[in-house]
Amino acid sequence: MDTFSLKNATRSSLPRVAFSVIKEKILGGSYALSVVFVGEKRMRDLNATYRKKNTPTDILSFPLSKNSGEIVLHMRSVTKKASLFSLSPRAYLAYVFIHGCLHLKGYTHGRTMEKLEDRWLRAFKLQKPLR
Repeated sequence: MDTFSLKNATRSSLPRVAFSVIKEKILGGSYALSVVFVGEKRMRDLNATYRKKNTPTDILSFPLSKNSGEIVLHMRSVTKKASLFSLSPRAYLAYVFIHGCLHLKGYTHGRTMEKLEDRWLRAFKLQKPLR
């Protein structure tokens, strides 16, 4: 059984990020994860439906079961936010992917999640966003 899939439903090229390696370390080998890159309209619709915000966002995480989930990403929002945090789009994409994986593990925003993000960023030798 394949436990990782990545789909780019946009015309944009994607920065190289070790999604499957990060997924394996944080979520484990038996966790089935689908990662989908979507355009602005689709992300806006998803964000409006699930978060009641009528704007696109960089990432949404959807736990589907205890051992499966989906992460939806919008590259233009990732690129915009990267500059706000003084990061390259690649570095910010890796950070939000880690963030999304932690949400799938059940963590919510707060001190514990920030400590785990910092730990994983160090483990993968990635830059930390300036918060």
